[in-house]
Amino acid sequence: MAMITSAFIALQGTALAQEGMPSREEMWRVIQQQQKQIDALKASLAGTEKRVGAAEEKVEATGAVVAQQMEKTSSGPEGWWKNTSIGGYGEMHYNGGRKDEIDFHRFVLFVEHQFTDSIRFFSEVELEHSLAGEGKKGEVELEQAFVEFDLTGTQKAQAGLFLLPIGILNETHEPPTFYGVERNGVETNIIPTTWWEGGVQARGELGRGFSYNLAMHSGLDVPTTGANAFRPRNGRAKVSEAPANDPAITARLRWNGLPGVELGLSGQYQNDITQNADDSEAFLIETHADLRRGPFGFRALYARWDIEGSLAEALGRDEQYGWYAEPSYRFAVPVGEVGVFARYSRWDNTAGDNLDSKFNQLQFGLNYWPHPDVVLKADYQFDDTPSSTSEDDRFNLGVGFQF
Repeated sequence: MAMITSAFIALQGTALAQEGMPSREEMWRVIQQQQKQIDALKASLAGTEKRVGAAEEKVEATGAVVAQQMEKTSSGPEGWWKNTSIGGYGEMHYNGGRKDEIDFHRFVLFVEHQFTDSIRFFSEVELEHSLAGEGKKGEVELEQAFVEFDLTGTQKAQAGLFLLPIGILNETHEPPTFYGVERNGVETNIIPTTWWEGGVQARGELGRGFSYNLAMHSGLDVPTTGANAFRPRNGRAKVSEAPANDPAITARLRWNGLPGVELGLSGQYQNDITQNADDSEAFLIETHADLRRGPFGFRALYARWDIEGSLAEALGRDEQYGWYAEPSYRFAVPVGEVGVFARYSRWDNTAGDNLDSKFNQLQFGLNYWPHPDVVLKADYQFDDTPSSTSEDDRFNLGVGFQF
């Protein structure tokens, strides 16, 4: 600024020299005027610097807020798309023999959302037989929709719609996880897989390989007349405006204390399986083993219903049971893995009568996994049923996937 002043005075001096030397008073007035102009320029420059500084501070503050919001939406609970996952599975079947049909049996979507580290939601929606609606053979079903809370590091609670902890397949039935095109007859007719109810459930670890489930939930509503009277599979109300006169209690104890070993014991009690005060108490007991040792596998399961009441007894439906045994062998090939299996199954939904009402089925087949989540299946089944008209020895093919 001093340089500017000196230069200005020099210029003024040059001009004055050309016009004649001014008096001291005139020189002093000129200097004072120029000083005022310089002071005004200084004040203007200082104001500009303040405004620029304030603007910079505002920009920095705005940037910090934007960055904070971006951080929240991308990594925090508000970033729901990051905390939500989608999965699913599907399977298509060809059944030969008398059935002689092809069917895209199931397409299922999972949606899971993590609200916090200790609260999550899980859902499962299924489309059966490709088409749903009036006059169509398929259905759209909500199979799971529950909220899970972590009570401690090993104890959890669930509330909503969930799969019951019974058997091997009811909770884990994605096509790449089991042998055979169709699900086995015991876990279809005795344990009505897939079986879900609405209620509350506690589950957790007990230590030394033991875990438990304890649930109170909606119960079965079996018909009491017709060909399907007192059949558990026909009593699933699927939590669709279902009667709630008599809830049920289900419990399971499971042991996974060794690699490749699962032993399970489950039971269910319902005061009235007909939901109409018919005094038809129902007890279900199930036990199973699921073993895998290197390439060798073995599954076995037994399940039994005992239903009280004169009506169930008169129909022979007071006792219903089933069991199966399934050895398998799985090995690697240049692309993927192949597994071969055999399964013998027996079930009887009318075991309380004196007639031969047992269904027996023998199956041989193989699974080919080109990828762990993709499977191609082929098997042949031999049926031995109470009526020869219901026997259907046949060849089955299937393709399934999960993601």
